[in-house]
Amino acid sequence: MPLPETIAVKYTEEEAEYLSMRPLVRQTFRAAELVDMIVQVAGKDSARVQQILRAGTIVFHSFRYWWQGFDPDAVALAEILARYPDAEPARSFRAADCVEVVLESSGSPPRHSLRITKESATKASPLQKIARALRNKPSFWQVLMNFAEEARPRYREYSYTRRADLYSIALTPAQTARLAHEAAHHAPRTLRAELREPPAISQIVFICARPTAK
Repeated sequence: MPLPETIAVKYTEEEAEYLSMRPLVRQTFRAAELVDMIVQVAGKDSARVQQILRAGTIVFHSFRYWWQGFDPDAVALAEILARYPDAEPARSFRAADCVEVVLESSGSPPRHSLRITKESATKASPLQKIARALRNKPSFWQVLMNFAEEARPRYREYSYTRRADLYSIALTPAQTARLAHEAAHHAPRTLRAELREPPAISQIVFICARPTAK
């Protein structure tokens, strides 16, 4: 059947191992909105998206969503999915597109991760910014971007949750020590404590927003 124009959805906060007592909320989604939520969880996989639409339930950002399951029209669904980008393994890393860096420990999912935004890595008072400029001292964000240019991150995937391309570098102990040293000299005070002795960091992930086509 074609995708309905609107879909009645109920959701509540997901609680593991016991019956949820959270209030149940009702909301109306447009078809594209519901598909967008599913894509962020399952990726741009037509068969998987169809399966979830038929099942009528999904967990998204710690909330359980339900709706009356239906079998979507393949052509209508393909038109919606065609709006989403595909992964581009040949796409080169560009520091100018990077909006966030994540330091991750080993394990899947990582046992520990530290997210560093451009804003948090360049945060400084006006006087600190002037002093940095006078001494030609780079911000910690510039340090991270310089590190990426040298190490050449490999393309990992396109993240539909983050709406960005992900690149990663498997860190050696020497590189981890170098980043900790650079953080002590260039990172804002709020980041230094977390970066001084990063717990078993094994890789660094660069999140790069894909420029919108003009």
